[in-house]
Amino acid sequence: MELGSVVEFLENKTILVSGVTGFVAKAALRFQNEVLAKDVFNVLKEKWGTRLNSFISEKITFVPGDISSEDLGLKDSNLKEELWNELDIMVNSAAITKFDERYDVAFGINTLGVIHLVNFAKKCVKLKVFVHVSTAYVAGERTGLILENPLDGASGLDFDAEMKVIDQKLNELKTKGAPQKEITLFMKNLGTERAKLHGWPNTYVFTKTMGEMLMQQSKENLSLVIIRPTVVSGTYKEPFPGWVEDLKTINTLFVASAQGNLPCLVGETKIIMDVPSDANIYHVGSSLRNPVTLVSILDYGFVYFTKKPWINKQGKPVKVSKIILFSSIASFHGYMQIRYLLPLKGLQVANTVFHNFFKGVYNDLRKKVKFVMRVVEIYKPYFYFNGIFDDTNTEKLRMTARGSRTETDLFYFDPDSIEWRDYFMNTHIPGVEKLLQQKRSFPKTKVFRSGHVPSDKTITDRVMPMTFIQSSRMGNTHFPVSHRDKTYFQRQRLSKMTLNVLRNQIGAAPICCWKPMSGIYAL
Repeated sequence: MELGSVVEFLENKTILVSGVTGFVAKAALRFQNEVLAKDVFNVLKEKWGTRLNSFISEKITFVPGDISSEDLGLKDSNLKEELWNELDIMVNSAAITKFDERYDVAFGINTLGVIHLVNFAKKCVKLKVFVHVSTAYVAGERTGLILENPLDGASGLDFDAEMKVIDQKLNELKTKGAPQKEITLFMKNLGTERAKLHGWPNTYVFTKTMGEMLMQQSKENLSLVIIRPTVVSGTYKEPFPGWVEDLKTINTLFVASAQGNLPCLVGETKIIMDVPSDANIYHVGSSLRNPVTLVSILDYGFVYFTKKPWINKQGKPVKVSKIILFSSIASFHGYMQIRYLLPLKGLQVANTVFHNFFKGVYNDLRKKVKFVMRVVEIYKPYFYFNGIFDDTNTEKLRMTARGSRTETDLFYFDPDSIEWRDYFMNTHIPGVEKLLQQKRSFPKTKVFRSGHVPSDKTITDRVMPMTFIQSSRMGNTHFPVSHRDKTYFQRQRLSKMTLNVLRNQIGAAPICCWKPMSGIYAL
């Protein structure tokens, strides 16, 4: 495919973007507070000033929908016809990215959702391209150079069989009257078991893999582009250096290191961490052209937080130490047993003898041990991953783009230009620290417990302006109100007035569609 001007190609196009409730955007009524309020949109705010809202309203429209359903769950036949007739581009960034999500939930979005989007795209008469955001780790637990090739359809995966397994297990659990908590735990474990059985490390990449395979099998004449990013880190340049959206994946290491909660880890000392046919497939990463090792990343965190220590809740600087990296799981478990688990048992005995005198110390240590074990369990497949992602196709794009200096600057994605120490020390880790500070300083809200009905003033002052609620089921965690939380509040027997306010605030889950002159649709 010959590459022309990207700007000219996008001009006056209608673009549908799925997945806007997650990384890209939120529902319509929360757009102002949870999207435009982000620092990443400061460039737009500076450019448009007081006209920003009118600009957004002209370009964006939000439409209720659900990619886990046929025709994206759109009930309005006129709206469906309008989209089928007007869409030029579809971008699928919708995904359940939690590594150990319930198997049925992840399968519904990451696998079936992709097929529903492809089927919808094939009905669009003007559609020029369908862009699917996948993950480089659909490669599974492979080693060596991993090419930008379509996935092997003969891998032994049977999608219908997997769906039958999910339905069968759910029916069994419901028949015996299993509580929701038990069902959730069982389905989480089932996803991990099925993934490892077929050679993938977790439910996330396993369901993403099946989605990509099904997409390639059913695309027919659809012009398909698959983007496979590796680890998503903070922004390098645009719209400004160091913007970080969340504290997951690689950022977990920096946060835990800063707070002194990650004394040890597992992984190969020289392992390279990758930081950003019929189908056009592009690996977006750095492992081939500009590799950085796990040891180096851990060292950057240690040096940074030694010079600029994190201040804990007591106002004291946290003293950090180098994270001990164990090359084998056995040596890691041996160290944890001697260094933490045996003292933990000793504290448990002491609490029995001295009437919980050491309860605080015991709880802190148990929490630390639980955290370390969970980090190791979740990320060990990546800390032992010995694959290198080839990016020949992506490099060809970069070389072609160099013909237009303006567009090279606009769409800058060259890993060769990154000096890792400077990037992590002066851009990425400061961005992580800033986000962590923001989350810690976020004002606390009232806990809604079972049977409690907040007053009008409580709802107006606490819920509506912040769009965040602290819930007894989530402990002391702040979380954005989402579509699925409706059922929680209904179970808590809140008043009809409270529920109406929450429904208005929650809105519907969106897909986002850019439409020239008239706006973005959000489903």
